[in-house]
Amino acid sequence: MNAGRDLEMNELHGNRSFAEGSSFTVGGRGSGGPGPRRMSAGVRGATTRFIDSFRREEGYGRGPDGNVEFQVTGADGLPTSDHGFRAPPPGVHVAREHRGARYYDLKAANAQTASSLLARELKGRHLQMIAIGGSIGTGLFVASGRTLSQGGPASVLLAYTFIGAMLYCTVHALGEMAVVFPVAGSFSAFSTRFLDPSWGFAMGWNYALQWIVVLPLEIIAGAYTIGYWNPNINQAIFVTLFLFVIVVINLFGVKGYGEAEFIFAILKVTAVIGFILLGIVINIGGTPDGGYIGGKYWSDPGAFNNGFKGFVSVFVTAAFAFAGTELVGLAAAETANPRKSLPTAIKQVFWRISLFYIVALTLVGLLVPYNEPRLMGASHIADASASPFVIAIESAGATILPSVMNGVILISVISVGNSAVFGSSRTLAALADQGQAPKILAYVDRTGRPLVAVLLSSAVGLLAYMSDTETQSRVFDWLLAISGLSTIFTWGSICLSHIRLRQAWAYHHRSLRDMAFRAQAGVVGSWIGFTFNCFILIMQVWVAISPIDDEYKNGAELAQNFFVQCAAIPVVLVFYLGHKLWFKTKPVKVEEMDIDTGRRDFGRLGIIKAQEDEERAQWPTWKKVYRYLC
Repeated sequence: MNAGRDLEMNELHGNRSFAEGSSFTVGGRGSGGPGPRRMSAGVRGATTRFIDSFRREEGYGRGPDGNVEFQVTGADGLPTSDHGFRAPPPGVHVAREHRGARYYDLKAANAQTASSLLARELKGRHLQMIAIGGSIGTGLFVASGRTLSQGGPASVLLAYTFIGAMLYCTVHALGEMAVVFPVAGSFSAFSTRFLDPSWGFAMGWNYALQWIVVLPLEIIAGAYTIGYWNPNINQAIFVTLFLFVIVVINLFGVKGYGEAEFIFAILKVTAVIGFILLGIVINIGGTPDGGYIGGKYWSDPGAFNNGFKGFVSVFVTAAFAFAGTELVGLAAAETANPRKSLPTAIKQVFWRISLFYIVALTLVGLLVPYNEPRLMGASHIADASASPFVIAIESAGATILPSVMNGVILISVISVGNSAVFGSSRTLAALADQGQAPKILAYVDRTGRPLVAVLLSSAVGLLAYMSDTETQSRVFDWLLAISGLSTIFTWGSICLSHIRLRQAWAYHHRSLRDMAFRAQAGVVGSWIGFTFNCFILIMQVWVAISPIDDEYKNGAELAQNFFVQCAAIPVVLVFYLGHKLWFKTKPVKVEEMDIDTGRRDFGRLGIIKAQEDEERAQWPTWKKVYRYLC
């Protein structure tokens, strides 16, 4: 085998079994017969293979005794057994009783996530586009208008820069862990392994619920977006259409998700780059009806609005706009070659933050004053009429481009809905593997799809049909509240898990060179990210208790606003304390942390790195800087 070629995970599993009724036999292709009979047999075989694809794979990725296998490597990076795999003893469950007391088996949970049967079909181009544009959606295109109105252009620029810096550190920390341990569940599994099984349980359900409730919200937003062209159209028609498209994409498996996101991301990235170029032209007075704008809106009405409270209120909305960036780490368990693909995708986050958020929103702040009435006129989360991007284009006198931008918003809504099913289904399946969710959710069929989890996540999308009811606004306010702060908890847990992993790595005298990828900001970056997330959480509570405006006149309305803004906090606490009281778990000690199960054995990693270092030494300076960032 070529020393420079990484071993793909699929090669460890052996061959898949052929479905009964296939046109292949043990000896090769089946013998041909008369044309019609062969065609009939081919149709029956295709039908049988289609039906069989929904069944659980028997024996694939399992040992001779039928148990799921998982990789175990020692301190030297070599397998600790002759065949390189070990299986848990028959009948072992993650959650069980020992001498009458309930007991959570952390080692078994780690083994289950390391031995996932999910298909590894994502390629480097899929991960790169997921990282660059996978979660660009209404948070950037529409919700940025509310942040501009509340805090002013300078607050938007500073908040998005701070969040971007924090997320850069967070995603690099996630990338380091995901390359070393490309396990199912990713960050929720890392919380279970490196922090506390109860906290991992809370983080897993917190993240799953975040995406589960986002799906119907995005479908409704898509139906509302159609109203930009025809307000009288029946929304239920497009709710059905969008839900059908999202479900079909996810039933094509992880490759279907990857290909769809690849296309969606290209369209969104193209739109953002186009807006940046158009925004520069508008600002310098390049349109027939407009003059030079420059930075006049930073002077009148001003750069800041509502003082310090307006500034901190922008943080949570900015975090919502970046939500979904962590999906690239969740996808590591379904990537053919995570060592090669994931680091490049992780580094693309730099460009996404700097180009698609900082530059685009700087232009928005130059083109739209924060006292523009339309910014606060959004009737729903995808109302294009309140998008600062659309307002900027309309103010320049364009007539067709606003519709184009609304089309991009529609694509973004479908894309986020697609990511919602992917994120929630994979997290639910991983929770089931760890004994933290019903076992049926761990069902993976022969094509590597967590079928039951996908169907359950998709079924919640049926709530979108409430869009025509009178109570839908209140119901979805509370659903959105559940997901509001979920991302902050997830990012904070990622940073803390990375800090704990580095502590365990040092305790066991492992060298950092044994890691295929290291976070560029290191442990310091994780501490910065963790501190920033705690700051955002505290500021959100403060703004919820004391809102910017005087919209809430009495105590009841103020209390309702607080719980809508901070509903994720009691949800997380209920899950954490409930699991803690049930299983009596304790925080995982550094000396007890498992840093071997599921670790990718790259075999000749030292030789590969030496070759790469030798090649890198001959690069010119510009290429070294570029490859460091990308």
